[in-house]
Amino acid sequence: MPLFESESIVLKSYNLAEADRIVVFFTRQYGLVRGVAKGAKRLNSKFGSTLEPFSTVDLEYFHKDEHELVSIRNVELLRSVFDEAGNQKFLTTFSYIGDLLITFSPPHDADETLYRMVSACITSAAAERSSYLAYRVYFELWLLRLGGYLPDWRTCRECGKVIDAADEAFIRGFQLACSDCGKKRPSEKIPFGVRDIFNAVQKLSPSDFADRIIDRDADLNELSVILRRIIVQVIGHEPKLISSMHSGIN
Repeated sequence: MPLFESESIVLKSYNLAEADRIVVFFTRQYGLVRGVAKGAKRLNSKFGSTLEPFSTVDLEYFHKDEHELVSIRNVELLRSVFDEAGNQKFLTTFSYIGDLLITFSPPHDADETLYRMVSACITSAAAERSSYLAYRVYFELWLLRLGGYLPDWRTCRECGKVIDAADEAFIRGFQLACSDCGKKRPSEKIPFGVRDIFNAVQKLSPSDFADRIIDRDADLNELSVILRRIIVQVIGHEPKLISSMHSGIN
């Protein structure tokens, strides 16, 4: 039975039998991995506090191709978010992000770009404690972009005209229409600020983005509503924790 090792982010865990836990990891080398941590619920467990959600760990596990669950051999803590354990906004935001990762990511399918993006969001949010709404929007947009679902807002969906930053634009479905095409039939005008954030996410790191959009929660929320509508269309249902997201975490 081959042994695998990878830097990983702990996404969630739940009970299995009396002493064991099933843990879901997002690994750098192998993508989404679900494994059994035997004895993890015991007080003297070798895993200790290494299985806390959103910690970064070095994971070792055995895997047989015919089994969905891997057997966790060892977990070594690399970076902890222990200081955020009592921060409900942090936990709710990244629980939502974790659930989306689990929904979108096929098991054992590596995506290092996505891994680095998630890792950067967690590290930045834990260190800066700035707008959690900013990190949520950053993740939603990049998840859709990396999955090939993000609409192209550079051109009009009707006539193909390039829509400059200073041009009026209207949203139809998830695509944009230029001023001329948008006024031909009922369409919702999309604010300049929302389009600015849409473009900024794709050019900046998570921390730089969070610094840039301070006090722009209205635009962030409006963009997040659009992104979540796309997410619902892709996965066929509302993501878990969506009611918490509607409460306006920032």
